[in-house]
Amino acid sequence: MTRRTKETRISAAINLDGAGKYDIRTGIGFLDHMLEQLSRHSLIDITLRAEGDLHIDYHHTTEDSGIVLGECLAKALGNRAGIRRYGNAVIPMDETLTEVAVDASNRPYLIWKVNFSKPKLGAMDTELFKEWFQAFAQLGGLTLHVWNQYGENNHHIVESCFKGLARALRVAVETDPRQQAAVPSTKGML
Repeated sequence: MTRRTKETRISAAINLDGAGKYDIRTGIGFLDHMLEQLSRHSLIDITLRAEGDLHIDYHHTTEDSGIVLGECLAKALGNRAGIRRYGNAVIPMDETLTEVAVDASNRPYLIWKVNFSKPKLGAMDTELFKEWFQAFAQLGGLTLHVWNQYGENNHHIVESCFKGLARALRVAVETDPRQQAAVPSTKGML
């Protein structure tokens, strides 16, 4: 998928049946690190290139990378037949504990219960992480709940959110051998 605006130029590809290989360059080192965690722990291969108006701030590049990866996910899932649909994970990371639950329902919604003690993590505004998760959930067709139960280190908090998403997504998009051709809904479609 490709997205070109006056603010960003982003192209991305994913392989749901991958091995967690990644080649990611957004121009934002910390975002690259988080997307690498997403790939590695979900076993979804991700290739992403982004050029954005980083001279202004990181907002557009962060949000638009979530949009493009969400679009990739939605396209890869197709009609969502044969997937498990639901996934969840509890991720401890040193002093931090975060829970993530995913429903690949094609009904996007984000619940974000994550607080940071500082407005920035390195050069990145911590409020941008919610923007990324919102864009990814919206375009990926995910109901996504992310709640950090506790933690002190902001790096650990956000990294546990991405790792939690990865592990929950890994289960949700996995093929269910008991219903390989069936859409996981009594409606017959998602």
